[in-house]
Amino acid sequence: MNHPLARALHSAGINAVDVAARLGVDPKTVQRWINGRMPYPRHRGALADLTGWSSHDLWPDLPRPAEPATEADEIRIVYPHRSAVPTDAWSRLFAQADKEINILAYSALFLAEDCVASALLREKSMGHVRVRIALGDPNGVHVAERGVDERIGAGMSARIRTALVGFHPIVEAGAQLRLHDTVLYNSIYRADDELLVNTHVLGRPGAHAPVLHLKSLHADGMVATYLASFERVWSRSEPAPADLR
Repeated sequence: MNHPLARALHSAGINAVDVAARLGVDPKTVQRWINGRMPYPRHRGALADLTGWSSHDLWPDLPRPAEPATEADEIRIVYPHRSAVPTDAWSRLFAQADKEINILAYSALFLAEDCVASALLREKSMGHVRVRIALGDPNGVHVAERGVDERIGAGMSARIRTALVGFHPIVEAGAQLRLHDTVLYNSIYRADDELLVNTHVLGRPGAHAPVLHLKSLHADGMVATYLASFERVWSRSEPAPADLR
């Protein structure tokens, strides 16, 4: 299941027979696509609609427009909520990092509990990739307010403390971890020039809010705005006390 189309269909719970029936083609044709053959443009569009993946995510070698990049061009795909993000998207994001991985969230507990992603983060931390993780201070004012907003009270602090345990092996491998007490407008997951940005909505958990997959195309675009935000939060963060690590 190496081809992106195979992973996308698997994540969407769709098999080759389903695709063939919906697109009016032979299942053998679908299997050839899964094995790497490039579909016709009309079929590429239909497959993107079926899977929720962008055409360039499904076929990374597709030529990109020659026009000057705009901020809108940096948006690769928009997921309606975090639960709609393919389960392997997080590990695929981190696997491609050669220089920098940044994580900004309150807890990122879903990531701390992802065995594949955690193993990748440990591996990257032991190599030449700088890994920085900024989580919410479980004793912070804004974390408490977020818990009230989501109607889970101290549950938000508990989630952070649980995540800190999960991220501990990654920190031991060389990652930097700090705690922040800021109003978090977005959670940011960065691998070099690509981001998954989980927006936040008042009163709803992050899993229910949209996620943007962005790729930097120029110095003053959307990605640069989010990276600057990460650096501001990081500069105001403090190393986690020993009793929380």
